[in-house]
Amino acid sequence: MIQKLLLLGDEAIAQGAIDAGISGVYAYPGTPSTEITEYIQSSNDARERKIRSSWSANEKTAMESAIGMSYAGKRSLICMKHVGLNVAADPFINSAITGANGGLVVLSADDPSMHSSQNEQDSRFYGKFAMIPIMEPSNQQEAYDMTRYAFDLSEKFGTPVLLRITTRLAHSRAGVVRKAITEQNKLHLPSNLKQFILLPSIARKQFNILLGKQSAFEAEAATSGYDVLTGGNDTSIGVIACGLSYNYLMEHYPDDDLPYPVLKIGQYPIPRDLLNQLYESVDEILVLEDGYPIIEELLRGILNKGKKIRGRMDGSIPLAGELNPNIVAIALNLKVEKGHDTPSIVEGRPPSLCEGCSHTDTFTALNEVMLDYSPGRVFSDIGCYTLSALPPLESINTSVDMGASITMAIGATDAGLIPSIATIGDSTFTHSGITGLLDAVNTKSPITVIINDNSTTGMTGGQDSAAFEKVEEICRGVGVEAEHIRIIKPLRRYHDENVKVIREEINYKGVSVIIAKRECIQTLGRRMKLKALEKREAESDN
Repeated sequence: MIQKLLLLGDEAIAQGAIDAGISGVYAYPGTPSTEITEYIQSSNDARERKIRSSWSANEKTAMESAIGMSYAGKRSLICMKHVGLNVAADPFINSAITGANGGLVVLSADDPSMHSSQNEQDSRFYGKFAMIPIMEPSNQQEAYDMTRYAFDLSEKFGTPVLLRITTRLAHSRAGVVRKAITEQNKLHLPSNLKQFILLPSIARKQFNILLGKQSAFEAEAATSGYDVLTGGNDTSIGVIACGLSYNYLMEHYPDDDLPYPVLKIGQYPIPRDLLNQLYESVDEILVLEDGYPIIEELLRGILNKGKKIRGRMDGSIPLAGELNPNIVAIALNLKVEKGHDTPSIVEGRPPSLCEGCSHTDTFTALNEVMLDYSPGRVFSDIGCYTLSALPPLESINTSVDMGASITMAIGATDAGLIPSIATIGDSTFTHSGITGLLDAVNTKSPITVIINDNSTTGMTGGQDSAAFEKVEEICRGVGVEAEHIRIIKPLRRYHDENVKVIREEINYKGVSVIIAKRECIQTLGRRMKLKALEKREAESDN
């Protein structure tokens, strides 16, 4: 019987990976990619197949673990948001040189408009840079199908494959038809046991192998069915629609009566023959991309033969922000359908820390201490506590990338800004803060590091923290003096005591760490509800 499921785009990818016969998923939580791994973790199918699905400490370790599983001949999926691909870039780029043994698929979820991110970067650039195939689904069914195809493609060419989605596809639902399940691969090592040794003499050979695959990648895209050129009677405009942008385009033509020729792109590298066919048959081209003008730049380079090419680069599409149906309509001179306006009675509410959040008490104490100093001395990081930048706390002065708080504080003290304080969460600390703390210890930087330990990865929904019950031990292991590792409990009744501890450690002319330790209010609530439910079930059994 054909099974049809109502799935988020993320969930469609997860189910596609399970059905494609993966043996492991490796990831660090990051919106909009988090739900992929969570779906696999909660899947009965995944449990029955013993699919490995624990969270990794960061995206780099996730990528490297997945490469290891591929080396052993089994299929592995790596999931991250776009900025996470920056963290994984070293092994990601090099995996294109080593190639893949078992299917290796890298999922990068981009966030145009920065709904929950620091930038709008487009992961297709990374795929192009690595010279590997890229898949970009336009809907949830394609997300499922492409995931399965990507694993087959990876093994067909012995290469990793990048699967790129954006926020709207990740977090919207549609019906998805499942297909026959593929069994997991047997353990088998590469036929060339030196393939993954990137000594220069070997890497040069592997790189030439990668270069030799490029024409085959393009030929594959021309025949896979994911890059399709359809005709239209009105040749005044030809449209190139990449991934989700194809859906935005077709929302204006519900009966598929699109008058213009359209090149739908779902697989890269794009076949040049299809580009040329479209170019030669129309007066001008409109490029629709949810992200950077990658295809538009390509066209201006290889097809700059005098015809007008419109898109983000000429202002036909806004250069910043995500695409939407209204932007597409304006570019095609169509009537703009008015969206659902927010009722005037509803006021926008800025994001804020949860009621009862431990971070509020930590930063309230820190704020009191910092009244003794000139402003601009608190370096922070990526996490729930970043909201302390907003009223009423307004405690922090920076938040650049994962782990930057400690290293920026080091640089600021080197410049003479003493004292400098770093604030970082427990999960971010193990993600990319430990090495910064080691730098501080080695250089004896006079910084105070406040680790907000709420025992979870709170910002993305309460996933397990790699630092759980290990923060103090890690700090000692890195070399922080035991007497300057202080633990405080961020509660209002301990405010005066916490202020005293923070003030003492800021006055210390060396590396000090304050661990503000209290469980996240949200995970505590869920844990207590689960405990009460288990108690009721036990009582009913008796």
